[in-house]
Amino acid sequence: MAGKNKKKKNDPGAGVLATNRKALRDFHILEKIEAGIVLSGTEVKSVKQGHVSIQEGYVQVDDHMEAYLVGCTIQPYDHGNIFNHDQTRARKLLLHRKEIERLYGKIREKGLTIVPLKVYLVRGKVKIRIGLAKGKNVVDKRETLKKRESDRDSQRAMRNHNSQ
Repeated sequence: MAGKNKKKKNDPGAGVLATNRKALRDFHILEKIEAGIVLSGTEVKSVKQGHVSIQEGYVQVDDHMEAYLVGCTIQPYDHGNIFNHDQTRARKLLLHRKEIERLYGKIREKGLTIVPLKVYLVRGKVKIRIGLAKGKNVVDKRETLKKRESDRDSQRAMRNHNSQ
């Protein structure tokens, strides 16, 4: 039974390099999409070491229907040289044109944005999971916290009841 908890190679949770828990707290995620990301050589090495932060990032679609990841930081590679990368440059995302056009139409709506959720490895390639999101207000955040607390209490009660 040791192989039961083993993760698959294509599973997004298998090689998670960075997550954006702040996005899940501040936004309602309406839709999740996997995208490739264009990185230079030293950026790939730095990301694989886990030196990436996606907390303040967002996705921007320009007039040429190209998607860019803006505001994310990839620290310089430790063993890099003068050709090391810029930490906060905009990085192009690899999506199908129809997906970009659909997302562009959706973000034109009021209150929708695209936020990065997770950076992970799939067969040695760096992928990013982005989410179409709508911002939460303070009341929604409180409701989420109350629901999480009540779920924990009910799980605790079930665990205590079953152990007796």
